[in-house]
Amino acid sequence: MTPEEVMARLDAPLSLRKRVGYLTLALTGLTGSALIGLLWATEPGLPLRTNVAFAVLVAIGLCWAAFGGWAVTRRTPLFARDRVIAGWLGVGAWLAFTVGALIITLLRHRLEPTLLGIVLTLGVVAALNLRAARRARAALVRRRTALGGTTTRDE
Repeated sequence: MTPEEVMARLDAPLSLRKRVGYLTLALTGLTGSALIGLLWATEPGLPLRTNVAFAVLVAIGLCWAAFGGWAVTRRTPLFARDRVIAGWLGVGAWLAFTVGALIITLLRHRLEPTLLGIVLTLGVVAALNLRAARRARAALVRRRTALGGTTTRDE
């Protein structure tokens, strides 16, 4: 490929496949939040921990919906910025789950090795996804810079 062809591919906006995927993500997050919110609204007298859990789940779903909407509306190349944001959302959702699960477990039971193993495994997966996304973005930005492309404000 010539440098011009590479720059043309790097400067391309999201493909139709990615747009459909992000639209599906946005609708899934919105639907999940709406269904959890509906269940929450129709169940009076829930314990505080259940209300907190529902609020966190609604917030996580809305974050994914907002991210999907943001990615679909971008008209400029993202240079894997969408992957980095998704990685951070994954780490944030893992952190919220971990804190909630550990608080509930420690208040009601003893710490189970199974829970600890699941939490650590999910954390490793989230961290590896974020690392891979950041490396992919850095590689794309380096390549664009090497080919004489412009730099963006967040680098």
